[in-house]
Amino acid sequence: CCLDNKGDKAALYLADGTPALEGYSFGANTSISGEVVFNTGMVGYPEALTDPSYRGQILVLTYPLIGNYGVPDKNVKDELGLPLYFESKEIHISGLVVSEYSWEHSHWAAQQSLGKWLGDNNIPALYGIDTRALTKKLREMGSLLGRIEVNPSANLPQALPSSFFSNPNERNLVAEVSTKEITTYGKGNMTKVIAYDCGMKFNIIRYLVQTHNVELTVVPFDYNLEENPSNIEWEGLFISNGPGNPAMCSATVESIKYALALDPPKPIFGICLGNQLLSLAAGASTYKLKYGNRGMNQPCVDLRTGRCYITPQNHGFAVDSDSLPEFWKPLFINANDMSNEGIIHTHKPFFSVQFHPEASGGPHDTAFLFDKFVGHVRKEPQPLVLQNQSEYTKKTYKKVLVVGSGGLSIGQAGEFDYSGSQCIKALKEEGIEVILINPNIATVQTSQEKDQKSQGADRVYFLPIRPHIVMDIIYKEKPDGIIVSMGGQTALNVGVNLWKSGQLQAAGVEVLGTQIPVIEATEDREIFSEKLKEIGETIALSYSATNIEEALVNANKIGYPVLVRAAFALGGLGSGFAANDKELTDLASKAFSCSDQILIDQDLRGWKELEYEVVRDCNNNCITVCNMENFDPLGIHTGDSIVVAPSQTLTNREYFMLRTTALKVVRHLGIVGECNIQYALNPVSEKYCIIEVNARLSRSSALASKATGYPLAYVATKLSLGQDLVSIRNSVTKTTTACFEPSLDYCVLKMPRWDLKKFSRVSNKLGSSMLSVGEVMAIGRNFEEVIQKACRMVNPALVGLEGRDSNLLPCEETTPLEEQMRKATDTRLFAVQAALEDGWTIDQVHDVTKIDKWFLSKLRNIADMRTFCKSQGDITKVLAVNGKQRMKALKMAGFSDRQIGRYVNLPGREGERQIRQIRKSLSVKPCVKQIDTLAAEFPAQTNYLYMTYSGDFDDVVSSEVDLSKSSEVKRSSSSVEFERRVRALSTAADTEKATSFKEKGVMVLGCGAYCIGSSVEFDWCAVSAVRQLRRDGIKSVIVNYNPETVSTDYDESDRLYFEELSLERTLDIYEREGVGGVIVSVGGQIPNNIACHLSDNGAKILGTSARDIERAEDRRQFSDMLDTMGIDQPAWSVLRTQEEASEFANKVGYPVLVRPSFVLSGAAMRVALNEEQLKNFLELAAEVADDKPVVVTKFILGAKEIEFDAVANKGTILNYAIGEHLENAGVHSGDATVILPAQKLYVNTIRHVKRYASAIAKSLDITGPFNIQFMAKGNQVQVIECNLRASRTFPFVSKTLKNNFISLATRAMCGLPAKPYRISLLDIDYVCVKAPMFSFTRLRGADPTLGVEMSSTGEVACYGSSAHEAFLQALLATNFKLPERNRSILVSIASDEYRYEFADAANILKKLGYKLYGTPGTAKYYNDKFDLGFISASKPENEDDFGDGAELSALTEIRSDNIDLLINISEGSEVRTDEITSGYIMRRAAVDFGVSLITNVKCAVFFAEAMEKKHDKFPSRHIQEFYDIPTIGWSE
Repeated sequence: CCLDNKGDKAALYLADGTPALEGYSFGANTSISGEVVFNTGMVGYPEALTDPSYRGQILVLTYPLIGNYGVPDKNVKDELGLPLYFESKEIHISGLVVSEYSWEHSHWAAQQSLGKWLGDNNIPALYGIDTRALTKKLREMGSLLGRIEVNPSANLPQALPSSFFSNPNERNLVAEVSTKEITTYGKGNMTKVIAYDCGMKFNIIRYLVQTHNVELTVVPFDYNLEENPSNIEWEGLFISNGPGNPAMCSATVESIKYALALDPPKPIFGICLGNQLLSLAAGASTYKLKYGNRGMNQPCVDLRTGRCYITPQNHGFAVDSDSLPEFWKPLFINANDMSNEGIIHTHKPFFSVQFHPEASGGPHDTAFLFDKFVGHVRKEPQPLVLQNQSEYTKKTYKKVLVVGSGGLSIGQAGEFDYSGSQCIKALKEEGIEVILINPNIATVQTSQEKDQKSQGADRVYFLPIRPHIVMDIIYKEKPDGIIVSMGGQTALNVGVNLWKSGQLQAAGVEVLGTQIPVIEATEDREIFSEKLKEIGETIALSYSATNIEEALVNANKIGYPVLVRAAFALGGLGSGFAANDKELTDLASKAFSCSDQILIDQDLRGWKELEYEVVRDCNNNCITVCNMENFDPLGIHTGDSIVVAPSQTLTNREYFMLRTTALKVVRHLGIVGECNIQYALNPVSEKYCIIEVNARLSRSSALASKATGYPLAYVATKLSLGQDLVSIRNSVTKTTTACFEPSLDYCVLKMPRWDLKKFSRVSNKLGSSMLSVGEVMAIGRNFEEVIQKACRMVNPALVGLEGRDSNLLPCEETTPLEEQMRKATDTRLFAVQAALEDGWTIDQVHDVTKIDKWFLSKLRNIADMRTFCKSQGDITKVLAVNGKQRMKALKMAGFSDRQIGRYVNLPGREGERQIRQIRKSLSVKPCVKQIDTLAAEFPAQTNYLYMTYSGDFDDVVSSEVDLSKSSEVKRSSSSVEFERRVRALSTAADTEKATSFKEKGVMVLGCGAYCIGSSVEFDWCAVSAVRQLRRDGIKSVIVNYNPETVSTDYDESDRLYFEELSLERTLDIYEREGVGGVIVSVGGQIPNNIACHLSDNGAKILGTSARDIERAEDRRQFSDMLDTMGIDQPAWSVLRTQEEASEFANKVGYPVLVRPSFVLSGAAMRVALNEEQLKNFLELAAEVADDKPVVVTKFILGAKEIEFDAVANKGTILNYAIGEHLENAGVHSGDATVILPAQKLYVNTIRHVKRYASAIAKSLDITGPFNIQFMAKGNQVQVIECNLRASRTFPFVSKTLKNNFISLATRAMCGLPAKPYRISLLDIDYVCVKAPMFSFTRLRGADPTLGVEMSSTGEVACYGSSAHEAFLQALLATNFKLPERNRSILVSIASDEYRYEFADAANILKKLGYKLYGTPGTAKYYNDKFDLGFISASKPENEDDFGDGAELSALTEIRSDNIDLLINISEGSEVRTDEITSGYIMRRAAVDFGVSLITNVKCAVFFAEAMEKKHDKFPSRHIQEFYDIPTIGWSE
């Protein structure tokens, strides 16, 4: 059965007497003892296992890809006749211990599996051990003796007597591994070196002979050099690495002493054991390290230059630096533990190092030491490269301007809020005054509250990010530095623009971090290609073109198919693949609309795509922080790819080949700070090419920061101030340096979240232009676990990774399964899974998709487990044998309780509850693991956590509570610490209840993946709640899985669980942490939807009760409640059948609105204009709503929509804000332009709104944040809906009214005194306007109009003295271009009603001197009635209708750039068919060709009025200047 573990039972016994660690065998069926040591390197197991330095040791490998790429062929030899892929002729370890072993391997060079290789060589190996817990034990106790027993006999005691263990360090291990005869390599080469083989690795021979042309004579370790019986001619002496205690090699030490005494001296170089032997010969002493240094990321500082190198190491002994005699000095030290890493003679050519410069496996950063040694032998002068003096002339900065990224759009989302926040934090730590420009009001970085822990910017400008506005701020603020690398492409483009025009230089403002010419070199393909050629690297064939003719010539040079991209564009904007001249012409003309240079690239689809995040400081220290591999082969934008870290299918050679290139490129370009480099790697060879370098913080940087725990943006900011990597601390361990490369003992998977279903006519095909709106990150110990977790995170309706059961696959009659797999789409993963469930072979799926077979084999495992469970159909049958083991196997592979329940005919929440009980009764529970950057080698100080079933021990102490028993909570050490903090901070009454509540803490559920409708504003809410808890001395536990957020920064909360927001996982964490309650109202819809289930399971919901949340969310219950209270609402009916719905619609009259319950951003909400539409919309709503009711309401035309945001305590409103929508009701509130304070509401309307809101708050007994949407027409006020949670307008309201509503709500929910803020809406003498940010340019084919289902991806807000001033700034902040170039506007309005409404505005535009065009009907209307001189332009009938030449064609004018602005108003009471088609074609053309577009009549009128008032010119004022406007109100 696929649920039973493969391999025999096996156990690891330790000599300290702890109980045996039980696992399963995958090597030889034999028992062995040895010294247990760990290695935290990330790749290279064939190299490690054949390293003679591991002789006699049981090796624990911590990294998560053991066995993935198999074992290469030992018969493949290099030019010297040595096995190419190995470090010696045999395996030297005694045994191998790992957490996960991959039974399936996939790599072009693999000849056999790791298990078979070990078995053939009689080496035992076991998997299923909690290697993290074992590593921590070895770290704390030191190296231990151990014994592996395969099939241990039942009568073995739990702890074995010492006679069972043998200590390899008591043997002369060097004698066992050293050569027995003398061999000469590179015969006839001029330079002659003798090498002592104490266990020499083959790569050392390759370096000396192949790279440096030395004649190398290798002798046994005990060869007598003084007598030299073989008369070997030598000019230099090399001493190799080797195992064991250096004291065992007295013969070698005697020969070295002889060599040291020669005059004139002959050069000597030692590595690893060679370093210790040289020290002993010189007269120093050595000692045994506690647990040795073994791994690939040990940072070593060269004491001559201060440079830090990342080195691979493998040794258990070290040199005592204090014992070095006269004339000997330390050469290198370890930057983490300060141990000696090398010695040098002050005036003779003798030196040695403790690490492995030949690096196999590992990084090649110190290979230059071979150059140095061979140079000495050849008597070539060795110039000393000294430290750059700039280190000592470090500039200090007093004031820095940080440029943000503006509103969230596809390709540039919340990751820049995270990086900007980290940047501000780093600057404030240095005492620098920070000025921020960012009109994105929903972000954490634009927050106003400041305290010791979270210091924000000193001044925030909510203004459009345009070059002239940034210069205005610079003239006003006079900063001495500017940072443009933290705000995405928006900030970068502004920086490049201001630099090229010379304005920054003239103002004396320095660009911090990577310099503009370097950025240009990475953005301009021609320069980039030239730069790479200088260092012998290549990019994929690529040519640039500035017109279509040139593009065609270049495409034919490369050969079709080709990739077309716009230069200097964000997230692959305006790009695609062309297979012939016609497709190229179409793509190129669109791409030229957003850039004046386009790029034609070679098509490398099917190659592997890889990324490395690289950091470099001004001293040329350079590290790679994270490498990532795309699940999909090349051809899909990396933002739309599933990405795994660390890479799973690269060998040591490939991994370090690409890493070496990355460092070479980044150093050559001169980047300072952080960047990422993307590669294409041929899947059947070591051929690669560089795709691009991003010289700024990117989406991948946020992902890499969260995946590794290495805060890239924070470190990059410190580096841009001139600091170096060595002096910055690792913010997780707090003791080690930031100049290191993280080791991961877990696996991370990023999955994109798309919202393409929201847009009609949008193709879901993925390509080189990014389409996803958000992403999730799952952490676990194996690939199956993380991909299943990620599926549930992206779509909470999924129970795991399934094919057809996901209900996401298109109809197979229209799109056969093979076609669904061949084309990359947002559902391809599920099609692949369906094929594997259907019995397709891995090879068949690979041939169609080109996805690596290793990934497919993991998906196959999931399919097999599912098939087995379904075939049993009953949980008792599934668990009949090995019950606990099988349940654990399912959970380790990422299956959720609900998923297992569904397979064994226990569906729904009740089935989930039963599986949970069975699982707990079998003691199968998840354990909590830390992300600590160093795979447990050093203790971590942060509580950055995830949960997994692949482990037996928790990394942190917890206060468990069993909700099914609701037992008393055990106190943990962390809670005692909290009491201390509470006493220091608390302002609340110190009652017994409060203290225990503060100590237990509060769990805050975050927002999950960003999607349309739930974005960065909910992250702001979660962060505000957590920061308020901190101010009140309450322990906070946050749960979220979105890598782009500030809430998932481990500095924000006391404990961060990077985990699913599912009911199952939330309960796991709740029980594990024993918290006092959970806040579900600050994370948007996902937490709200599980509130009732959490409450049913015994969790305490803080704030409004779960029952009341349900009453507000369930459309039917809520509508009933309003009727009972006599509060007005549009006529409504709960739908039971199609007929009833039609009857209702006919009774109240069309249009009607169809709305499901418990959904976000109006998902599946539609306005039906007739019976046919009603029928279609009902089917869609029923799909989305699951088992929740669908309601049909009368849709009221021409009404005004009002937003009411408030905080209540026990049913009483504490504070509120009333905002009005500029557009009429019918535009989703997330897409509406909102004005605050409301400017045009009747006093009577406001009175009604307040009265209704206060009645609803009482009736639902609200405690916490809530939002009600009202509709007003005349004096009639009606309620649309009520959300018992924070809404997307909370940050907008809080920042405008200068009081954080969420902070107040948090205090109320925690039962602390919550005093209302003093806010008088009438006394606010400024206006804030929030405008939506759309990404229609990216969504090919989407209709850029507004409706009841939300389509904006972000928002911006600006302040002004009047609504018009704020509106125009907000419009500009959404990248709207004013009609200035041709001063021409095309107007097309469908109905006379709207034409009349727009008439005054048309008049204004005419007066302002704009050239007005109109489609025939519109032009005739304005010319006949108002004589406005509109020029008529014909409407297109289809996308290729450029008119007949007799009159102007609207489409031709738009495409040929003669129109600056299109005002197209299509909605109206009569819907005319041709309007939909021709209107759509014009709107789409406007978006595709970069023409500004307004589709709402109210916005069009407001725009004209604002232009008339000359609000396109405005002073640059920061938010505090608005707060400081004196107001005439009551003063105390």
